[in-house]
Amino acid sequence: MFHRLWTVLFPPRCILCRRFLKKEETDLCHHCREHAPEVTSEKFKFSFLARWCAIWYYKDDVRNSILRYKFNRRQSYADAYGRLLAMKLQRTGMDNFDVLTWVPVSFLRRWKRGFDQTENIALVVARELNVPAIRTLKKIRHTPPQSGISNAAARRANVLNAYRVIDSALVRDKSILLLDDVLTTGATASECAKTLCLSGAREVSCAVVAVAPHGNK
Repeated sequence: MFHRLWTVLFPPRCILCRRFLKKEETDLCHHCREHAPEVTSEKFKFSFLARWCAIWYYKDDVRNSILRYKFNRRQSYADAYGRLLAMKLQRTGMDNFDVLTWVPVSFLRRWKRGFDQTENIALVVARELNVPAIRTLKKIRHTPPQSGISNAAARRANVLNAYRVIDSALVRDKSILLLDDVLTTGATASECAKTLCLSGAREVSCAVVAVAPHGNK
């Protein structure tokens, strides 16, 4: 009864375009399932990452959706992102790994925001794939947001040595799947992957909700 009342008072909306969902729709409306900027090719490379995948390109409604999630406390979006990302991993054959982990935020950013947006997505992906999500990394230095830095070299410098492996035994000789919300220049994911590899990880792959369009690079 409570669920029915909640649905009447707050009808579910598409996480991208915010249209009200029809009874048979879940997470996305039919239009967005058909026309959202889905990533169909992962040909370009990021340093220290063996493979990567993303659901969408980071633009238009996708970008607005992720900004609402991170800055307007739409934490329910994590369930939708996690379900869709788990399906993407299965479709691309990237669901075969030893450890699922995520890019952590600093203590200060978590305190200000009230949650770790990538950890929440990781927990849903882990549930959907029936594997544990393991915290392997700690952010040891609070850094300015990468979104405010446009230069790729400056982004790499901003996160240099900002992460530390909690326990090398968790990652040694393991195939790691690293989750994040967005890949732009890849500086953050690459720095985390480098840190994991230096602690003995066999390889690191990355899965994200969205990736910035990189043209013909």
